[in-house]
Amino acid sequence: MRSEMDGDVRPGPETVVAARHGDQAALDRLIAGYLPLVYNIVGRALDGHADVDDVVQETMLRVVHGLEGLRDPDSFRSWLVAIAMRQVRDHWRRDRTAPAGGLDGMDDVADPGADFADLTILRLGLSGQRREVAEATRWLGPEDRELLSLWWLEAAGELTRAELAAALDLPPAHAAVRVQRMKAQLETARAVVRALAAVPRCPGLAELTAGWDGVPDPVWRKRLARHSRDCTACGAGWSGLVPAERLLTGLALVPLPAGFALYGAAFPGGHAGPGGSQAGSGGGHAGSGGGHAGSTGAHAGSGAGHPATAGGHVPPAGGHAVSGEHAAGGSASGSTSAGGQGGTGVHGAVVRAGRLGRAMGHLTAKQVAVAAGAAVVAGGTAITAAAYTGNAPTTERPPTAERPLTAGPQPIPSAVRTPARTRSARPTRRRAKPGPVYGSNVDAVDRAPAKNAPPGRLPVRAEGRPLVFSGKWEQPFRGSLGGRYLMFYRDDHLTIRGRGYFQVRWEIAYFNRPGVLVMPTWTGLKGKIFHVASGGGRRMDDAVPGATDRPHTWMGRPDKGYITLPQGAQQMWQNEFYYIDGEVTLRQHERGADYNLGITPVSRADVAADIGHAPDPAHGIVRFGLVRDTGRDDAPVPQYATREDVVGPDVPQRSRLT
Repeated sequence: MRSEMDGDVRPGPETVVAARHGDQAALDRLIAGYLPLVYNIVGRALDGHADVDDVVQETMLRVVHGLEGLRDPDSFRSWLVAIAMRQVRDHWRRDRTAPAGGLDGMDDVADPGADFADLTILRLGLSGQRREVAEATRWLGPEDRELLSLWWLEAAGELTRAELAAALDLPPAHAAVRVQRMKAQLETARAVVRALAAVPRCPGLAELTAGWDGVPDPVWRKRLARHSRDCTACGAGWSGLVPAERLLTGLALVPLPAGFALYGAAFPGGHAGPGGSQAGSGGGHAGSGGGHAGSTGAHAGSGAGHPATAGGHVPPAGGHAVSGEHAAGGSASGSTSAGGQGGTGVHGAVVRAGRLGRAMGHLTAKQVAVAAGAAVVAGGTAITAAAYTGNAPTTERPPTAERPLTAGPQPIPSAVRTPARTRSARPTRRRAKPGPVYGSNVDAVDRAPAKNAPPGRLPVRAEGRPLVFSGKWEQPFRGSLGGRYLMFYRDDHLTIRGRGYFQVRWEIAYFNRPGVLVMPTWTGLKGKIFHVASGGGRRMDDAVPGATDRPHTWMGRPDKGYITLPQGAQQMWQNEFYYIDGEVTLRQHERGADYNLGITPVSRADVAADIGHAPDPAHGIVRFGLVRDTGRDDAPVPQYATREDVVGPDVPQRSRLT
């Protein structure tokens, strides 16, 4: 990275060194120079979510507090980008766990007026295929948008591949694979954008989108892409696509919104960030009745006037000076942040409205905690307000030779000691009674039987009332893989209750995205579940009859790539059959490799008929099915089943039933 002396638009290592040693002017230049880069990363990754400003603010706060320990000034940009990506992931983690309703739920969705694709198109004046690329970004899932936010800047010349890989905490080779997969999804989305923009619209596409709410998402991208590939009218949209990286080369960053300013609470000495003023090096003075934010006073007036900027006042929509009364709920006169300590001035803070900012006098949760001298929670760990006023150890340690740069969540020192856990007495184990033990036959990887070997007799298990299904799934549509309840995307889930049989039908979508498949899981089991049979006429690793581009299986082919299973995973068949006597939740964990599931309640007779079909290669049936059920409790259970309520992609790849 060239220095400022060499004419680079961003501050160089010498500015990092000066800022690290307390040069306030250097810190100003450093933050001003890199704020647009952080805003573009966060804005595109969160797709214009109402919390973009808060995540940008938190990123810059952590950068400033961690700057003193940065040993290698040349690594500043990589370190900054890694922190930004960590804050994006922390945001999604908090968003998933935040309770619905109240203040925490008021802005959980993207603000349509702040859609980052629209901002990109309008502020950069994009047209033609560049505009199509920007519009296509709306169709990507959260994980792909995170990667896109970095790759877009790499294509534009703002980041290097090494910096992208470091931000993802991946080796360069693995990062390259991730980028290629994301680009394939982006290209698919571009074809969808073209098909939807065609005038007149294809009749088949019009029929397919009749029930669509008009909001782009990955599930509808798959549906529309499947149609456009098979449609002669829509198929033209796949041709003539200029590589996206060529379209983005040299493209400018999306400018910061008018009035954008960082919170004064973020910086030692009351620095308010570029575009704003300093909130007061001695604590910040907010003039009463709407005056200017001073530079040395420690008094917060009773009114919340507009803070001063280089060009005058920031309008109310762009930022506000906050009174001590707003911040701490008490007397505003003579108060300073963090229990009266000088240094960071909350009262003259320049803020841009975020989720809690709009709800509580334009304050973030951390600003409220700083003003009150209270403890706050960050990433689930308690820390004191002093951590945000320069009086506590930094929560972001720069990379060193002993501790390399990573983009994963880092531990935050706790200011609250938790009481030591006391071990409860270990219960006395009873000697197991002889006979079948439920859950003893799990996690077994088996070999395929001979293709012409007919299945054994399927044991009879009691069937009760029709099974009850609830959760998050997709309705069947023309051309889908089959099934009553469809799960296409990560975190789709289905809770199944009752006593009876059901089928899980697999679609291995290697043509969308190959790679290692993250298996679905069975969680929160109450009662018992058994894996009773496998069918559908094929194991998914069987060769496709009549295919000339061998090895071509239902797991992939040479020109598209292959989907592989994690170590220890049992190879799935087209149809897998289960018997439930109780309740369990099946959850889709698509991450990387693309796959879809279709779930349907069936009877024992349906299972027996499916697995009893003789091989018929002309119709894709290459083998008989397989009976797994013994009729007793030692019958196999599904892999990755647990009685614990575990959700998310980090479920250990083992079953835990006893």
